[in-house]
Amino acid sequence: MKNLLKAIQIPFILMLTLVVSNASNPNWINSFQGRWEQLGSRTVKFGMDRDEIMVTATEGFFTGLKIRVTNSALNMHKMVIHFGDGTTQDVELKNNFRAGQESRVIDLAGNRRVITKVVFWYDTKNARQTKAVVELWGKH
Repeated sequence: MKNLLKAIQIPFILMLTLVVSNASNPNWINSFQGRWEQLGSRTVKFGMDRDEIMVTATEGFFTGLKIRVTNSALNMHKMVIHFGDGTTQDVELKNNFRAGQESRVIDLAGNRRVITKVVFWYDTKNARQTKAVVELWGKH
């Protein structure tokens, strides 16, 4: 029994030391959930608009995407994700985003994928004449 306790103590102490030494680093905790990276942004014109955000293979593989809208409100109609193998994924996003709002996490078909570009269709009708900014974020 004493030998068993000694065998368990050493790995437990090492694990506890690792957790305590990294507890103040939020990136360490996020590494278990996947790392988010901003892939690009576009300033939206008034009225109906279509924009593309190009993504290169050097940015790696992604498992999900999300959209963040800043500066002004935006009416998102849909987006199309283009993958490195030539396939696409249509995402219906009939959402009205307020400034500072994010979309749900959009899971990519086939999981870990290389993205070449994302195309957006949206419109904005803003009485204050402030243009919305759409940010595209990818989860590794």
